[in-house]
Amino acid sequence: MAEDPDPVTRAELSTLLEAGDEAGLRDRFDHPLSFGTAGLRGPIGAGPGRMNQVVVRKTTAGLARYLVEQAGPAGPSVVVGRDARQGSAVFADDAARVAAAGGVRALRFEQPLPTPVTAFAVRHLGAAAGIMITASHNPAPDNGYKVYLGDGAQVIPPYDAEIAARAASARVPGQADLFRPFGDLLADVGDADVLAAYRHAVLAVVDPGGPRRLRVTYSPLHGVGAAVLPALLEEAGFEPPALVASQAAPDPDFPTAPFPNPEEPGVLGPALADAERIRADLVLVNDPDADRLAVAVPDQAGRYRVLSGDELGVLMADHLIATSTGADRLVATTVVSSSMLSALATQAGVAYVETLTGFKWIARAAGLRPGHRLLFGYEEALGYAVCDAVADKDGLSAALVVADMAAGAKREGRSVLERLEDLESRLGVHSTAQWSLRLAGNDAPRRMAALMAHWRAAPPARLAGLEVSEVRDLAQGLDGLPPSDVFVMRLGRAGRVVLRPSGTEPKLKVYFEATSGPTGLDGLAAARVAARARLDELQRDVVGRLTAS
Repeated sequence: MAEDPDPVTRAELSTLLEAGDEAGLRDRFDHPLSFGTAGLRGPIGAGPGRMNQVVVRKTTAGLARYLVEQAGPAGPSVVVGRDARQGSAVFADDAARVAAAGGVRALRFEQPLPTPVTAFAVRHLGAAAGIMITASHNPAPDNGYKVYLGDGAQVIPPYDAEIAARAASARVPGQADLFRPFGDLLADVGDADVLAAYRHAVLAVVDPGGPRRLRVTYSPLHGVGAAVLPALLEEAGFEPPALVASQAAPDPDFPTAPFPNPEEPGVLGPALADAERIRADLVLVNDPDADRLAVAVPDQAGRYRVLSGDELGVLMADHLIATSTGADRLVATTVVSSSMLSALATQAGVAYVETLTGFKWIARAAGLRPGHRLLFGYEEALGYAVCDAVADKDGLSAALVVADMAAGAKREGRSVLERLEDLESRLGVHSTAQWSLRLAGNDAPRRMAALMAHWRAAPPARLAGLEVSEVRDLAQGLDGLPPSDVFVMRLGRAGRVVLRPSGTEPKLKVYFEATSGPTGLDGLAAARVAARARLDELQRDVVGRLTAS
């Protein structure tokens, strides 16, 4: 309380103390926020287990100390960006001022902008690090703090632990430390110049002479994507997208989408309704910080089908492979994504890498294959990297590539779904699904660990009547991957099941895949039905075991 500059969160702790609410205090203090899959993230509130000014200031003080220790003679700089969530403006201002107070030149964006723009700016401006204040697609009460290193990619071990250790021992800078003249140590990043450079860099991924006739419906989902994507599409030669009016402006309360994750049921409803009215060829939806992308396309009957992250991933990979050349091309995805990308890479003759979950690993996939460049990377949770200009997932440049792909299919008199059918007939059906077991209460981490330990100690011999042919436990690292809390059960060539605790929320995530061999177009319908039935059986079996635990 003595360290906290915010009267609201000080009062929150005072009320808990006066009420003798030990459970409420434990909830806020027993499990401090730590760098997970995508940085710090949690509800805004008091204590180290919440997002607040104390957490932001201490973390930035640790980051500043780390950067100064690592700096060359020129001295370090850090880019500070933010989205439009509750608290983002205050947290970003605190982060910039704490960095400056610690001797790091802070370059801050003047306006809320997408996460990929901050990631791009780190390398573009030659900064030693980047800070992005965002909770991405989390519910409205949440916020977060994402750190990028000088390569423009998210922080990874052991650097995150080194920063966290310095933050833990840091004094929380007070008001007198932060609100004083900083001179050149505190400066605006130059939003317009960075945005122009970003658009120039990502436009290079599409053919400027390609087809552009396309009707697009777009929603930024109450976030910041509309500040960039419409202009990006227009600069590429497309007609301006039709914005979903009810979701077009930034709104931290997310009134039409309490869980503003494009994967959540119903979230795409307003965009699909608008698309039906104008008979759009393509529906594009970013999450609130525009680092993810959801896509829907019309089927033969004119009904809109939302593509899964895995379906869109292999479609984009196929498009980028077909429109590029070079023996150094590399595609990458994660251990929980569909194995279809591996089959495509083998058939196309390009290199393939499988990484841990999270774009901090995908962005560095080329480091696992010296002499190669990352042509495309994706994760099933709607994250895509379509060029090396941004070393993170980017829902804006991904939308540009999807529009390019859809316009090309339209000129050929074909649909995106027909292209997907071609891929499945050649590579086999790969049906995927996921399910999450949400855990509540202070003991959620302990219960999650107990569930994972149970499956590791006694993995089932069979799932849905299929033999578990191989078990891969990544807890100790495997096949060159760093240790990670991931447990994989393979079912021969019929599919697999993967268990993984979420890195951003208190839930256990389970990923399912059911596969078939290449069928040709004639056998595709039957193979899809069989794979879907097997997928359903796997889900029933595993969900039943988990809920009975």
